[in-house]
Amino acid sequence: MRHISIILFLTLIGCKNETKNEVNTENGIDKTVYEMWNSFIESNPESKKDALPESWYFHNNKKDANRLAELTVNGKKKASSGLYFWYEEANANLPKVGTKHIITDFDGKAKAIIEIKKVDAIPFNQISKAYAQMDMGTEIEPLKKWKKAHWDFFAAAMEESGEKPTEDMLIVCERFETIWTEKY
Repeated sequence: MRHISIILFLTLIGCKNETKNEVNTENGIDKTVYEMWNSFIESNPESKKDALPESWYFHNNKKDANRLAELTVNGKKKASSGLYFWYEEANANLPKVGTKHIITDFDGKAKAIIEIKKVDAIPFNQISKAYAQMDMGTEIEPLKKWKKAHWDFFAAAMEESGEKPTEDMLIVCERFETIWTEKY
């Protein structure tokens, strides 16, 4: 069960890229990830000492992953949510302010570099409309959409561990800024 929780944790936070196209990958990572990082550090020499950030995509399916990557590129998506339970199960640290990630589409193509600006653990039933809007990337009923989408996703994921979601379950709320995009 612990392994299933870890896998589900990675799914929500971002699925690690698998080799989708052997011709365009290096070490299982799409070459566009390296290209984006190199472009970023050329323009930001203070980051040259930094290691290549992790690259991943939002959600667990192509349609949502690509839609959320596009919202990130457009600056509409500015937050991401995960279950505190998953961090506990994986014995993992919460995300750290200042950490950079490379967001990809479902096929692993680099779309944006984000930097974490704030991390909070907030009960599900205390998520604000403003936060939901940042996470969902929409102004149309963001809290209603956030609650429905995340409750369904968390419920399905927790079921694998024999757990059930509750209104007061802690949500790890990451606010981020899109700091780099590539225009292909």
